[in-house]
Amino acid sequence: MAGVAIVLVSLAGHAATKDTTRVTERAGPLENPDGTRPGLVAITSRMDRAAAVDLIRRVRVGRQGSKRGYTRIRFGENWADTARGVPYARNGCRTRDDLLARDGEEVAYRRGSPCVVVAMKLRDPYTGRTIRWRKRDADRVQVDHVVPLSYEWRMGASRWSMAKRVRIANDPLNLIPVYGPANEDKGGAGPASWLPPVRKVRCAYVTRFAQVAVKYDLPVTRSDKSAMLAQCR
Repeated sequence: MAGVAIVLVSLAGHAATKDTTRVTERAGPLENPDGTRPGLVAITSRMDRAAAVDLIRRVRVGRQGSKRGYTRIRFGENWADTARGVPYARNGCRTRDDLLARDGEEVAYRRGSPCVVVAMKLRDPYTGRTIRWRKRDADRVQVDHVVPLSYEWRMGASRWSMAKRVRIANDPLNLIPVYGPANEDKGGAGPASWLPPVRKVRCAYVTRFAQVAVKYDLPVTRSDKSAMLAQCR
């Protein structure tokens, strides 16, 4: 059914257009191998949990190196639309806006822009919160790198080409909009040190972590792999 464009007024005083044409179907990681479907639905069935364990077993184990030399710019400009070979790449919108639009409901855009999200509702999979977000409170919703960039650097991305680092930093498979303080609490931690507060989503979270690791042939520490397997057994 065709949607109708509705003119809203944001809290910043700018008119915005609400997108009523999108149908939001949240998905679990096993049904979302390219990261283009929203959310992170819990993995509950025995068969799916077994499939998740099989995937996690494919992840290589490696030693964690030094963080020396790491800065965010080593993975490209923040949310720049310059990656190649991943969904949404070079579509004219910044990566953060692509992800807000993917996972948000009741999404509103800045007047005259097909990209800039100024308001939405987000169901955060990590904390279970439903967040009514406005752009003036930008940090209340942050886009989490499931496999943190500093973790990637320490596990071998320091030796990758810049192009590969830009891809993993902007790949929707590795990106989930979440409640900002939860993302800040996670920092650069792997699954042995940090897991989402909502226990039922932890198997899905480590499965997504494994999907990214397998796609980019990125090893994880032995303790992180053990923690990942424990969440889905």
